Amino acid sequence: MNPTTKLTFLLVFCTLLMFAALPAGAQEAAQQKIDKRNLVIKEWNTDIRSGAKVLDHVTTYSPDGKKLEEIEYSATGQKWRKRFSYNDAGKCIQEDIYDERNRLNSIKKFEYNEFGRKKTQTTYNARGKVVAVKHFEYIISGDD
Repeated sequence: MNPTTKLTFLLVFCTLLMFAALPAGAQEAAQQKIDKRNLVIKEWNTDIRSGAKVLDHVTTYSPDGKKLEEIEYSATGQKWRKRFSYNDAGKCIQEDIYDERNRLNSIKKFEYNEFGRKKTQTTYNARGKVVAVKHFEYIISGDD
């Protein structure tokens, strides 16, 4: 191989390596988590005609980064609100859902399996009556 061919080969090889490394770097950046300790995230919609900002959604996190509350808004006020409770292992065990008037609408309770994955979700109405039960099944398919 002459020197020009070697140089061309080297440049092409380095360029390919750079492009091959880009997706991995992008994936790592996307996988980095935001520090959610004491974080409040507000989402705003902008009215196209007037340019006015209208609050759409607020999510509040605890000092240890767990989601404490979510509130969804409409132009007229609160649509719904959810409050989250956790066990000592840091798993969400209860979700209290409130309506637009801030009245308790339903409660979801979660149970976990020995691997820390959701096993069941039981939904109760405001009076404590079971209205739905959801079971979670985890299936790992093999490459046969």
